[in-house]
Amino acid sequence: MDRREFIKHSAAAVAGTSVLLSACKNTKSPNDQMVNGEMVNGSMTLRTNPNTGDKVSLLGFGMMRLPVQAGGTARENPDSAIDQQAVNDMVDYALAHGVNYFDTSPAYCQGESEASTGIALSRHPRNSYFIATKLSNFSPDTWSANESKAMFERSLSYLRTDYVDYLLLHGIGMSGGGKDGMGAFYGRYMDNGILDWLVEQKAKGRIRNLGFSYHGDIKVFDMLLRWHDEGKYHWDFVQIELNYLDWNYADEINPRNTDAVYLYDELHKRGIPAVIMEPLLGGRLARQPEGIARQLRKRNPDYSPAAWAFRFAGTPEGVLCVLSGMTYMEHLKENVGTYSPLQPLSDDEWTFLLRLAHDIYELKAIPCTACNYCMPCPYGLNIPQIFSYYNACIADGLLPDMEARGDKEFMRQRRAFLVGYDRTVPGMRQADHCIGCNHCISHCPQRIQIPQEMQRIDRLVEQLKQL
Repeated sequence: MDRREFIKHSAAAVAGTSVLLSACKNTKSPNDQMVNGEMVNGSMTLRTNPNTGDKVSLLGFGMMRLPVQAGGTARENPDSAIDQQAVNDMVDYALAHGVNYFDTSPAYCQGESEASTGIALSRHPRNSYFIATKLSNFSPDTWSANESKAMFERSLSYLRTDYVDYLLLHGIGMSGGGKDGMGAFYGRYMDNGILDWLVEQKAKGRIRNLGFSYHGDIKVFDMLLRWHDEGKYHWDFVQIELNYLDWNYADEINPRNTDAVYLYDELHKRGIPAVIMEPLLGGRLARQPEGIARQLRKRNPDYSPAAWAFRFAGTPEGVLCVLSGMTYMEHLKENVGTYSPLQPLSDDEWTFLLRLAHDIYELKAIPCTACNYCMPCPYGLNIPQIFSYYNACIADGLLPDMEARGDKEFMRQRRAFLVGYDRTVPGMRQADHCIGCNHCISHCPQRIQIPQEMQRIDRLVEQLKQL
């Protein structure tokens, strides 16, 4: 049976999930206190890295959506500088509330994330936090040994440290440089000797844990784990996308993705800790259609949609850390609260969310996580903004139903959709300006066929305009 199907169509998909659930049912310490409505004094759930003994906070701070002075993030306002004081304040709060894992990359925030992260963290003792960064040598002009080494050295400089706690090969399995996922992997890490060089840096203590983040070609993922089994290379951790929609439906949403249940299981049976990205699927699971949100509230009104998703991501016992890219203090506080401590999902709750995932999948939204890797578009489209607006209309039940054309409610939704589209996405950046150059496709970790989706959205817009 195909690996993507072996659990999805098995009764074990429900009955067998209990073996995956965390036995770490943390309880609050007698010393925990409520201060201004917040739990403090070390109640954050910690997981132990079996390779180093590190006590890692279950919540990790993803430094990819840092606030900028103009408001929002660098993706929304690319010409605005990072609001360093806001970053400092969030890092201070995170550390004070038990968050000690900070994940960055040379590619984040227009290339400014590492420097900002270094400024914020260097104000605290080095042994009070773990830094994770990546060798983000996506562009072929960084594939040479010298350029890749220089990127690593710059990371240390920007982060104001002489070692990295967690270093990742960034986005293995992604195509690039005119090569498929396997070809790009060899070009980035093998043909230039960089993977062996990184192993040497680990032996020197400049890297404490070496791993990779996975997107794309499953053959590359499987090959790296085979190398681990053979003793060719040892992976201390692996970063994967995991949430309750991707658990069984990643490959249904996009055939070039892989279900999280397979990725997690392959790591867990080898004892390789998993670091989780996209627990909210780019925010999609935090903003649910009313019908879905109603089911969540009925099940337990004390948990927000985001909290449900974070509980799912944190429940499997092989998960070391769950990353969240947080821009605003209120998001940080909510996420800290969810994991202070984690209340693991019961088997019944786990089954409930997997059933809910089927309902969400049936909505057929575009699986864009707003990572912005597709930007800038050579022809000026704001790809993430277009997808975000379209998905928001689906989530809010505002997408006009063409089968009901002519009805009063349809005409109201038609006008609201078109007006909202023009207000959200400037005319010169809308889907009708896509010429299908395919420049964006190779950069998309979700492997979305972006030009096709743009054509689909443009056809809908034009149909609505003609009515």
